[in-house]
Amino acid sequence: MTKHPILVTGGTGKSGSRVVSQLRAQGASVRVASRSGEPQFDWLDRATWDSALEGVKAVYLVPIDGELLTRPFIERAVHLGVERVVLLSGRGVDVPGYSGEANIAGATHVDGESAVRDSGITWTILRPAWFAQNFSEGIFLDAVLAGELRLPAGDGAASFVDAEDIAAVAVAALAEDGHGGQTYELSGPRALTIAEAIAEISQATGRDLRYVPLSPEEFVAELTGQGWPSAEAEDYAEAVSPIRRGMDSYISDGVQRALGRQPRDFSDYVKASVGAWRD
Repeated sequence: MTKHPILVTGGTGKSGSRVVSQLRAQGASVRVASRSGEPQFDWLDRATWDSALEGVKAVYLVPIDGELLTRPFIERAVHLGVERVVLLSGRGVDVPGYSGEANIAGATHVDGESAVRDSGITWTILRPAWFAQNFSEGIFLDAVLAGELRLPAGDGAASFVDAEDIAAVAVAALAEDGHGGQTYELSGPRALTIAEAIAEISQATGRDLRYVPLSPEEFVAELTGQGWPSAEAEDYAEAVSPIRRGMDSYISDGVQRALGRQPRDFSDYVKASVGAWRD
């Protein structure tokens, strides 16, 4: 384990917070990058980048969606002596038509992957499927707590991946050799429809939950009616569309390749997360 601090951007998020915890459990020195941290780090304020990168040799990089800042950040990191980067990218980056033209994250990930490959340092790219934790600490939580999740996902399935597995792969790539130049596609061991996922949560919690499939137009209309900007509502609908279009059901082998074990099942995630859905 390196004695230099490891910088974790997005260190308070779903994957980043788990990377921090797992690294510290191994005895690593970790620097959590955040606007409220010390030193302060703000993606949109380049004047904060150098202090976050000072003395760092490895970085877990969670990009900011909708901005092309990964490349200049990597260039600055290399200039300051960073030798290894693990990039959190997204599923479907290399699949034509996956994200759709309206999805703001697509360009961020495409340029970000190109930037790390061009960096000249050791890199690893993670491409996770939909996070299982979206149901318990992410964008689906409020709807689940309200008892009804309304999405334009149709009856399509997704191979939800546990953020604990994403973090474990990231930590391995940050702390061990043998992961350089690897692109790890990460998923759970099986695909579930949204209705099936909700049913598992309902059974585990005893809550009466249901999934209501909407058309993209209905979904956008509902969100804008709640005060969402139309561009953000349309982007959300576009982000969900790969599930509806049958593009998210495939199983990836990245967890097995990186860690030598099978990924956690969605049922295991649900059992571990029951407290998030308790009143």
